[in-house]
Amino acid sequence: MTMDPDRVATARAMLEHLGLTAGDLTDSNRPAVPTVAEYLPVVIAAASPATRRTYGSFWRRMAAALGDLRIDAVRASDIEALMRQAVAGARPRRNSRNGRHAGEHLVAAARAFYNRAIADGYLTIADSPAHRVRKPRRLPNTRRALTPEELSGINAAARSGGHDIVLDALLLRLHTETACRRAGALALRLIDLDTDHALIRLREKGGTQRWQPITPMLASRLNDHARARGAVAPTDALLRYRNGQPATYRRYDLMWKRIGRQLPWVAAQGITTHWLRHTTLTWVERHFGYGVARAYAGHTDSRGPATTTYIKADLQAVATALAALTGQPHPLAVEQRGRPRPSVQPVEPPIR
Repeated sequence: MTMDPDRVATARAMLEHLGLTAGDLTDSNRPAVPTVAEYLPVVIAAASPATRRTYGSFWRRMAAALGDLRIDAVRASDIEALMRQAVAGARPRRNSRNGRHAGEHLVAAARAFYNRAIADGYLTIADSPAHRVRKPRRLPNTRRALTPEELSGINAAARSGGHDIVLDALLLRLHTETACRRAGALALRLIDLDTDHALIRLREKGGTQRWQPITPMLASRLNDHARARGAVAPTDALLRYRNGQPATYRRYDLMWKRIGRQLPWVAAQGITTHWLRHTTLTWVERHFGYGVARAYAGHTDSRGPATTTYIKADLQAVATALAALTGQPHPLAVEQRGRPRPSVQPVEPPIR
């Protein structure tokens, strides 16, 4: 039976007048569809703290612009228009890429919003407008490994001024030794520090946990720092401000801004804490291979060739790489002949 275009147009006009869609007529089990503003609290409640922190501002932007629309009435062009606005209105930062990151995060936030709606049965992935919008193409990363001289200059600059050089020095040393992410460092608690075995327990993205070797010197300094600034209970934060409050992401922004004023090349290249991770992992991969670098980084994904499943390293291998990197012994390290020259200078972090 052939479709009559006039009848189809009439039917669509009638559905639009009634505020219905074809899906409302064909799927009686589908729940009543809420508006974007009505559904946003559900999405926020179901999201992890990290997801809320990353996407929260973009979700609020969606609610402000599209809040009165039912979630199945939002068009791909609406999402794309918000993406363009995010790109145009992105605040310039040291490591910004002309708003591309803001546009990418807007689309990712919209997809996360609609993934929840799909899971709740309001619509299918084919109906999702967010999944029909292409993310801005990611430009090649300009991040590179820092040279030992550059790393030494950054540490010297961090210690030469500022209102909390102790915390800044500990942050730089911690990230250089462990290649951890900022979230992993800030999540550290007193219970996550094992001074006997010189280990910290890192809790990072994706809910992963791992024990990461650090030098005994850093383990001692972290313990002294935390207790001198009021950490008592096992769940108290390890990294703390001078007033005893747990350190936050704001500390990193202030630290790198200050270092950038003293070292103009740091500001010009947009160097951030993630460059330290890149530096350490590059050194470990060059001297100890991909498997050890993967364990050192805490990567657990299974993407890539099937043989990567068998490329693994244990805690002792990571400790051995750390000992070689810093030139300091570690209780779990395996003694090796022909150990590579240390890349990190053995500068002792201050305590208080």
